[in-house]
Formats: sequence, structure tokens, C-alpha cells
Amino acid sequence: MSDVVKRITRKNKKLESTLPLTISAQYGLVDQHTFFDKQVASRDVSGYYLIKKGEFAYNKSYSNGYPVGTIKRLEKYSEGVLSTLYILFKPVQVDSQFLVTYFEGNMWYTEIMKRATEGARNHGLLNIAPKDFFEMNLFIPTIDEQVKVGIIIQVVDDLIAANEYNHKNALNIRARFYPCIFT
Repeated sequence: MSDVVKRITRKNKKLESTLPLTISAQYGLVDQHTFFDKQVASRDVSGYYLIKKGEFAYNKSYSNGYPVGTIKRLEKYSEGVLSTLYILFKPVQVDSQFLVTYFEGNMWYTEIMKRATEGARNHGLLNIAPKDFFEMNLFIPTIDEQVKVGIIIQVVDDLIAANEYNHKNALNIRARFYPCIFT
């Protein structure tokens, strides 16, 4: 993996951002205030990592459906801060959208489990060192294929979202008409 991404260890020393983020397996990188209804991060975030839009973070905490944690790209904000428990990186020799798609799947789980320390859990965290994380072997096709895969998956995701929206609207319309029909 280290041949296609670069680790980020940039600290927020100059307080370029005061937006504490967390990774939600379902929603990606989100504002802690919104997600938890409070700030979980310490008040002084100068020792936190500074993540910028388009960069990725790995949360080693497992959650339902994500047995080895989750990797998400920052998309909703221009920048934010994350605890140094996260592993941050940016794509350098790989299509960013392809990585989003790749890490939404589970092909990388085996690579994490190969590298995690036995007795791997410590308060819900998978014990994997950044060095070991970046030694993961990923299946990376040619750049042309990466772009095509990323586009296809994005189109499918957009169609699913549109259909879910339409379904909700149809149910809402039906719910509004039922009282009129049966009164």
C-alpha cells in the first residue's frame, strides 16, 4: 500500500482547524458536535492530526458490520482534526475514488487481520501499527480501470440514493392520500 499512498502525520500545531472529527462507518468523517451532540476531543487540538479534504483516515475501532474498523475519505469539510489514534494517508499513485470504493468493500480485511497483533482488541481498538498498516497488499488495477470502477460504483450509488429518495416520497404521498380516500 505504501507504494500508492503517503502517510500523513501533519499536526494541527498552528490551530489551522478547530473542527474535531470522528469516523462513522455509515456517514464517513463527521463533526463530533453533530454526531455525539458534544465535543469528545480535548479543548486543545494542537496535538491532533490535521486532515484535509480528499485525504483518508483509518479508524481502528470495530463497529457493527465493520469488524476491522473503517477507512473513509474526508468529503464534507475542507479540513478538520482527528485524534492521533487514527492513521491518515493520501493517494499518490492511485485514483482517489477507486480507493473509496475499495475500502467500502471487504477485500482489505484479510490484510489487516494478517498484520494485527494477537489478542487484537483493546477497548474496541484493533492493534495494528502504522508501519504494518502501510505494508498491506492491495489489489490495484491499472489507472484506467481504477477510474472506470470508481465511476461505475459512483453511478450505481447515485441511482440507489435516487431510488431511495423516490421510494420515501412515494410512501409520503400514499400516507397523505389514504386519509382522503377512506373518509
